[in-house]
Amino acid sequence: MRVIAGLYKGRHLEAVPGKFTRPTSNKVKEAVFQVLGPFFEDGICLDLYAGSGALGIEALSRGMEQGIFVDKHPKAIHTIHKNIRTLNLENNTEVFRTDSYRALNATAKRGVQFDLILLDPPYQKVSYGKLLDTISDLQLLKRDGLIYCEHEVSEQLPDQLDRFHVMKQEHYNDTTGITIYQNK
Repeated sequence: MRVIAGLYKGRHLEAVPGKFTRPTSNKVKEAVFQVLGPFFEDGICLDLYAGSGALGIEALSRGMEQGIFVDKHPKAIHTIHKNIRTLNLENNTEVFRTDSYRALNATAKRGVQFDLILLDPPYQKVSYGKLLDTISDLQLLKRDGLIYCEHEVSEQLPDQLDRFHVMKQEHYNDTTGITIYQNK
């Protein structure tokens, strides 16, 4: 894995050892960030189900000012810390080992709102409907903020939610689908 563009372009990232994570391919990552915004001017992102942290690190490389990384697996947390140290991003990041819903509630209590939320949970293990409703109910996404959802092609995400509308849906291969929502 590597960083595709921006300040850390070409830098190598460690993958989480073992088989419990499924890294987003460089091809998908490059295509997705062309839609999300090739480059950002400041902002804060949340990489929930972060794995190696590659998606959040890509956002930071492209101009996000701050990133919060969440995963519940110890090997993932270790890998995120290693990747952050390698790129000297300690001052721009927070890393939490916890369940996704606890992280969302804790973030809401702190009054944090995000410009970009990256959701790449294990396929078929998380209810996107419940997750997106929680993000909406807790008002975690800024106006015009984006939510990136990576999912199996066979999983249909809702076209319209209370606050969010689909900005783009795409299939990148036989297994990977993405849906991007915007808060209007």
